[in-house]
Amino acid sequence: MRPNETQEQLFRRFKKSVVKSRVLTDVRRKRWYVSKSELDRIEKKKAVRRQRKIQKPGV
Repeated sequence: MRPNETQEQLFRRFKKSVVKSRVLTDVRRKRWYVSKSELDRIEKKKAVRRQRKIQKPGV
């Protein structure tokens, strides 16, 4: 804890550092085992979705 720092400020600073280090995203990603082929399939679906979104005419 820094001098003249409240617990709320400390907690905010801690949360920001956790988000920046991407610890939680790694934990969520490694929660269940996903095979390499399954990851490739998911990434291809995401890429197709992104391309459709880009090519979609403006509404």
